[in-house]
Amino acid sequence: MKACVVGATGRTGRRIVEELVRREIPVRAVVRNLERGREVLPPAAELVVGDVLQPESLKAAIADCTVVLCATGAAPSFDPTGPYKTDLEGTKNLVDACKTQGIQHVVLVSSLCVSKLFHPLNLFWLILVWKKQAEEYLQQSGLIYTIVRPGGLLEDDLPDAVVMQGADTLFDGRIPRKKVAEVCVEALTLPEARNKIVEVVARPDAPARSYGDLFGAIA
Repeated sequence: MKACVVGATGRTGRRIVEELVRREIPVRAVVRNLERGREVLPPAAELVVGDVLQPESLKAAIADCTVVLCATGAAPSFDPTGPYKTDLEGTKNLVDACKTQGIQHVVLVSSLCVSKLFHPLNLFWLILVWKKQAEEYLQQSGLIYTIVRPGGLLEDDLPDAVVMQGADTLFDGRIPRKKVAEVCVEALTLPEARNKIVEVVARPDAPARSYGDLFGAIA
């Protein structure tokens, strides 16, 4: 296995890279700025310049990788087209590149509540609408996929156990970014994770369960 992480310098993406490195899985990190990548990513990660809004850069970026993990996301801005371009068009460009390069599995980090049109996050230029459409594009691509919808993202890790449920069944909760990274990396090797949407949060009162059991419980 060789993993490619897109959105690698983001706060979730860099934790995915760190988790892959920790498990000694070869990883290529796609970054828009090499200097920034060297500042925040572990030295063991291979860095390559690419941008989901520049489709021609993606084929070379993911070449010779077998799996792709996508943790891109529009940054808050006054540009009303930002979420549409990054979260929908950018993801579509990546999915198309994965199809031409024969990628075996795509893990997409999305968001809880993407199916709720009137969620407050959609005040940020309909970001959840575009994330949901990106999910659907991946589902219809013919690629093997795992879509991970985390709750509110926490910077610090916590000992709380992961709670995992199927699509559109969790509507609140928070989870450390480090645990989201663990979920994403575990999905690469577990047959139970294939072609599923999972929603994840962490709760102190939840029983500790293996990731195999968590994914296996999702229909």
